Amino acid sequence: MSTTVNPPSSGGSGSEPDMELPPVAVDPEVLEEEHRRWTPAKIALWVAIALLGGVAWVMLAIVRGETVNAIWFVMAAVCSYLIAYRFYSKFIENKLVKPDDTRATPAEYKANGRDYLATDRRVLYGHHFAAIAGAGPLVGPVLAAQMGYLPGTIWIIVGVILAGAVQDYLVLFFSMRRGGRSLGQMARDELGPIGGWAAIIATLTIMIIIVAILALVVVNALGESPWGVFSVGMTIPIAIFMGLYLRYIRPGKVMEISVIGFALLMLAIVAGGWVAETSWGAELFTLDRTTLAWFVILYGFIAAVLPVWLLLSPRDYLSTFMKVGVIVLLALAIVVVRPEITVPAVSEFAGRSDGPVFSGSLFPFLFVTIACGALSGFHALIASGTTPKMVEKERQTRMIGYGGMLMESFVAIMALVAAISIDRGIYFAMNSSAAVTGGTVEGAVAWVNSLGLTGVHVTPELLQGTADAVGEETVVSRTGGAPTLAVGLAHIMQQWFGGASMMSFWYHFAIMFEALFILTAVDAGTRVARFMLQDSLGNAFPRFADTNWRLGTWLTTAIMVAGWGSILILGVTDPLGGINTFFPLFGIANQLLAAIALSVCLAIAASRGSFKYLWIIIVPLAFDLVVTVVGSYQKIFSSEPAVGYWANHFTFRDALAAGETSHGTAQSVEAMEAVVRNTAVQGTLSIVFVVLALVVAVTAILRTIQCFRQRTPEVHEDPFVDSRFFAPAGFLPTAAEKDLEKQWAKLPLEVRTPGAAQGHHGHGH
Repeated sequence: MSTTVNPPSSGGSGSEPDMELPPVAVDPEVLEEEHRRWTPAKIALWVAIALLGGVAWVMLAIVRGETVNAIWFVMAAVCSYLIAYRFYSKFIENKLVKPDDTRATPAEYKANGRDYLATDRRVLYGHHFAAIAGAGPLVGPVLAAQMGYLPGTIWIIVGVILAGAVQDYLVLFFSMRRGGRSLGQMARDELGPIGGWAAIIATLTIMIIIVAILALVVVNALGESPWGVFSVGMTIPIAIFMGLYLRYIRPGKVMEISVIGFALLMLAIVAGGWVAETSWGAELFTLDRTTLAWFVILYGFIAAVLPVWLLLSPRDYLSTFMKVGVIVLLALAIVVVRPEITVPAVSEFAGRSDGPVFSGSLFPFLFVTIACGALSGFHALIASGTTPKMVEKERQTRMIGYGGMLMESFVAIMALVAAISIDRGIYFAMNSSAAVTGGTVEGAVAWVNSLGLTGVHVTPELLQGTADAVGEETVVSRTGGAPTLAVGLAHIMQQWFGGASMMSFWYHFAIMFEALFILTAVDAGTRVARFMLQDSLGNAFPRFADTNWRLGTWLTTAIMVAGWGSILILGVTDPLGGINTFFPLFGIANQLLAAIALSVCLAIAASRGSFKYLWIIIVPLAFDLVVTVVGSYQKIFSSEPAVGYWANHFTFRDALAAGETSHGTAQSVEAMEAVVRNTAVQGTLSIVFVVLALVVAVTAILRTIQCFRQRTPEVHEDPFVDSRFFAPAGFLPTAAEKDLEKQWAKLPLEVRTPGAAQGHHGHGH
């Protein structure tokens, strides 16, 4: 039996006949045989993984004694991910996606060296992961820990397998088949003008909210922290140096600059501690949150207009090292240290809507508070933004789309474990807004002890001792999730490395790691938002669609930065803690965006005639719509001021009208006016978002019914172009792929690289 598929050996449009090229893809029969070949060792391995995963889930969900060992979270997550990737994602690939490696991707037939650039699958996995993994997987699980550990753990792991990774994989594949088109533009093509324009407006406005919240987390993490400000500030010149080094000093020396970049990064963290201890350093780098917010706004604009190789790419690359490295390190530390978790599986706040960290009942608000890590609409914008323009071969989309999302889910589980490993009293003191704690140790002690939680008793010594241990003035009301995660990470790491004297190093290492993590999403998000606005304006003013037009680039970037910057300033000046107020809106907007993405995928899959397997999309879409519509309904119509935006708005407006000078958590007239202003913005946006998402979902369902009745596939894919090179699909090549790699390795470099394809069919589109 032949093991490979040959490309046509005659040249494309008008070119002279080619040399005889090796096959560009492994024969589908060989792929199937490799997949189905079960040896006793392979069977034993998967039985062991399934048993270990099963035991871990039983320990977490059923056995539950006074405490639970954190090692079971790591085991349950890793075993579940391995099984899902090996079996469920392969099922989706075979039944719904049906990739074809003999077909050229846009990175090959549109190659231009700027946006369309065939990129090694392992490097692209890193780029994609860096771009999707922002604040969400760090913040959501930390805030949701007030409900106990079990609801969050189930949603993060089961949610990613059945919903989040499915969305990311399908959007990436469908966008790649359409020349790398954006989500809004795909909606225009598939759903017609009404559904299309609803999707375009929704994606643009939701993107503004998402970037604003990401920036708000950075500001909260770095506020009044000179160590953090210095260290994170230093990552910008380090990234620029890396970009220049790779482009001009030592082109192609990726490993070399990685080592240099990592060494400089470590130096920046250590130096931050020295600088923060000097009088001039403390004075220069202790910035209030409003000043920091303006710096982040300026940074977002500059990073989005600079050439991608100068700042964005090296920062993504640098942060991928940090992101994956730190999460793996934390997982190993948990396995070695095996911390005991005393937080209840389901807490007192699971059945109430007046939690101190965020308001709202477990259903639906747990599912919108933990967005990224389980299901995130933001990923659909990245998966239809930069990544589909860089994929070498169609079969790689499974590893990058489905596999990349599993890695982000693991980040979320690690964040949850870090948050629940610290004392519950410290957790509530850190995550309750300054309005209720007064921002003081005494206020926080009184507030937390008044909650009446079983086994929770906080003392001023405990809170001040924690702050001293991590080298900060205070840990009270350090909202936003990032500081809590940093304390949890430092608490676990110091038991493995260095003891209590290393607490402050690990804390600032974690703050730096998080800010780096999130800034990559701020700058990448701003860039993708600018592409989306240029695409949308290009429908009416074709000049904007030209990304080389500098004035258009600067103008669209400025519009998007002004959008998220104004919401960031609102969040920073919010007396209710900003993040606690805006995060539910972020979560709902993000999940509505996921509903839009899944709706577009549903219409595309239906237009391809894959009716038998539409349930793969319908199950997560139906769940997501129920969660977001119920959540939006409560946020808009609830009469409880703690839950409903408008209820809160009218309460404060009436108090101002009655001449009150303080009300509830707002201690001044300015603070009361800020609440009135913010709740009006949030309430209005909630209505707009849910209406737009429902329009898109209904249009997609009608389109699916129409396709089912007609039974004639109507596909808006780019025309088929023959691929002219080979690349493996997974991290490690299979035996058949290794054979092919050897055949291609014998050819001259210019023949076996994707760029060579341009000579054959760069204009075959």
